[in-house]
Amino acid sequence: MQTVTGGSQCTANFVFTDGTGAVYLGQSAHCAGTGGATETDGCIAGSLPLGTRVEIDGASQPGTLVYSSWLAMQAAKEKDANACAYNDFALVRLDPSDIGRTNPSVPVFGGPVGLDTDGTSVGEQVVTYGNSSLRFGLESTSPKRGVSLGDAFGGWTHTVYTVTPGIPGDSGSGVLDAAGRAIGTLSTVAVLPYPASNGVSDLARQIAYARGHGVPGLTLVPGTEAFAGVL
Repeated sequence: MQTVTGGSQCTANFVFTDGTGAVYLGQSAHCAGTGGATETDGCIAGSLPLGTRVEIDGASQPGTLVYSSWLAMQAAKEKDANACAYNDFALVRLDPSDIGRTNPSVPVFGGPVGLDTDGTSVGEQVVTYGNSSLRFGLESTSPKRGVSLGDAFGGWTHTVYTVTPGIPGDSGSGVLDAAGRAIGTLSTVAVLPYPASNGVSDLARQIAYARGHGVPGLTLVPGTEAFAGVL
């Protein structure tokens, strides 16, 4: 589903809980960014503050930005350059009135069935669903299938090619492997060295970072619909 944060439209990825009864949608941290499209170093990039209202397509009430990996890394004075570049994850807390209406399944494909924790190999098949407003409601271009070019930068990111490629507004989309496990979240649209590819930030690493920086019980919620496969 679409989210809008400070006028910036993105695509939510997965549903999460933390053991306290709160329910969250995941989106990219850069969706709340206050700089330009090239401002991608989360350790120095500007961001709207926690507490910012987030409009959620189909929800009766706005959600609330309660975690940003960018703000967390800045508060921690993070020095890992790979984390600074690719830890691009945020949590939007749902209003209690919308929790019962939220389906954690990925549209079209179903799942996730769990969390991928071993990265991707070259040629591994992947699927994702983007909901950019730039598609002008053309839903046939939202589900995408493709392959990974493998892991990079210490496993923090995975380069993928899909048909069609992710475009602005698809940012944050969840990516699944061939078994239906959640690999990561779409973060970048690449020009070089792989034109029309997308950078996918590793979800297992992003969850681990969030657990250590303010959301200790964070857990991915499995989809209620069976994973349909990559074909």
